[in-house]
Amino acid sequence: MTETNAGLEVEAPAEDPMDVLIGLLDLGDFDGARTNEDIFLGPSQKQPRHRVFGGQVLAQSMMAGMRTVEPERVAHSMHGYFLRPGDANKPITFGVERLRDGRSFSARRVHAYQDGVPILSMIASFQVEDTGLDHQATMPEGIPDPESLPSTAELLSQFDHPMARHMSSERPFDVRHIDPALYVSPPTQHVASNAVWMKTMGPLPDDPNLHRAALAYASDYTLLEPILRAHGLAWMTPGMSVASLDHAMWWHRPVRVDEWMLYVQESPSAQGARGLATGRIFNRDGLHVATVAQEGMVRIP
Repeated sequence: MTETNAGLEVEAPAEDPMDVLIGLLDLGDFDGARTNEDIFLGPSQKQPRHRVFGGQVLAQSMMAGMRTVEPERVAHSMHGYFLRPGDANKPITFGVERLRDGRSFSARRVHAYQDGVPILSMIASFQVEDTGLDHQATMPEGIPDPESLPSTAELLSQFDHPMARHMSSERPFDVRHIDPALYVSPPTQHVASNAVWMKTMGPLPDDPNLHRAALAYASDYTLLEPILRAHGLAWMTPGMSVASLDHAMWWHRPVRVDEWMLYVQESPSAQGARGLATGRIFNRDGLHVATVAQEGMVRIP
């Protein structure tokens, strides 16, 4: 959702990243006020480019939807479109329309608003937990342990730049690339795949909904990188512009985001200044906990 050619400005030191994440997901509800929608208000996380991080508004929209269903109905899927860039210096209003409450499933439409217009439109589905058929994709073998890989802070500590400082010390997730990261240097091999380990910088409360929403937050970090890797591009490629267009996610099994997760990504196609990427998320025990898909705009000079 953030375009890479937006202007930069030095920001004041940020709060503790974990406090920021928990605060982002703690939405206000206007004392239950509603029109034809349930209304919630959420803050924005400050960003060097002043554009709302897409993962933030995805996670907050999910939290808004979760607040309108019965506790036994858990999120299992969402499909969202990023309609406009968000302003990271302004709060976001979330309007939830209760589309349907069936015997087992509930559907919610969530719009995230700034200045009276939607910046994100999402439909999410919730289900009473049930039993049935069970199979899953297999976690890749031969992946190095996250402890053996450099953190983003270690990779970017040498750069005195607002974006480098934000990514290394202000993000609530520790992200560690299996192959060399694309922050500055292009890849040596042109392959349409990518994999990272990730977890929050510290522990989160035990609320499963908080962990589901935080996983949506983190799912937007590196998902477009397989497209860049396929064409030998780094995030700092001069004149390149990248923006998320839509985002879909399916939660398969319970997950804790304060424990290491492997995010395996690939891009099956790129064309027309757009690229598609898909991702599978596994916990460290090999359970397939979620699947993600996203199309992004990728324009190069």
